[in-house]
Amino acid sequence: MDSRSEPAEAQTEPKTDATVGRAAPRDTAARPPDDTAARPPLLRELLLVVGLFLVYKIGRQLAAGHTGEAFRNADRVWDWERALRLPGEGAVQGALLHSDTLVHVANTYYATVHFPATVAFLVWLYLKRPAHYVWARRVLAVVTGAALVGHLFFPLAPPRLLKAAGLVDTGQAYGPTVYGAHPATDAVANQFAAMPSLHFGWALMVAIGLIVATRSRWRWLWLLHPLVTLLVIVGTANHYWLDAIVAAALLGIALAVIHLPHRTTTTAGRTQERADDSVRDIPELVGAGR
Repeated sequence: MDSRSEPAEAQTEPKTDATVGRAAPRDTAARPPDDTAARPPLLRELLLVVGLFLVYKIGRQLAAGHTGEAFRNADRVWDWERALRLPGEGAVQGALLHSDTLVHVANTYYATVHFPATVAFLVWLYLKRPAHYVWARRVLAVVTGAALVGHLFFPLAPPRLLKAAGLVDTGQAYGPTVYGAHPATDAVANQFAAMPSLHFGWALMVAIGLIVATRSRWRWLWLLHPLVTLLVIVGTANHYWLDAIVAAALLGIALAVIHLPHRTTTTAGRTQERADDSVRDIPELVGAGR
């Protein structure tokens, strides 16, 4: 009886050993590039972004011309800041005025960094992090739309135009400037659209977006961009502290409503593939359960 059972075991055991711990070959050629499945069509995105920009520019011009209301609101904001015991904008400007070069650099930063930095941010996300790009584009669109509504219903003269503030219009005094010398007749820009500050709101979104989309230990340094922007917009007397605070609040609301997609089609596939590989790599116990 024993002699008959031994050959049967000899026939079945090699078959079991051959299947133990053997993982199925991985099809690496079938894997798509990282985070490319969610990339939207380029032409559609270009038309969308340009369209949103044109709507915003036209809307800002429609909000222009409310000179009296803008200065009345400026007096209110100035009083609100003093009631809240916020630091005076003059403290930042006083530090800038110690150096003509520093003032010129601040004016240049205000005039040239705002749009290019935001466009570069969106282009990089589109190419490298498409899912993050869609999220960031939606957040920026919501914040910009809300800002346009604010400009329409709450025109506000910047502190450089408010006599009670006693501040210098550094753009006119030192250059460069993006605004005309006469705000009421400026055909290029609406100078009564100070609140909220999109300079600060966009800069803060750029920093948050890059921190979320990257994994470098140095990524937190991107916060220097909104910090420098804040000091520049206040020091050049183009914005009040409250302009930046309102912009940050609008951004916070937009981020709370528009959630970042944590998993794309590609990343979900890679997660499932890693789970399958882990199951395959677990050694099977020979004879378990017999």
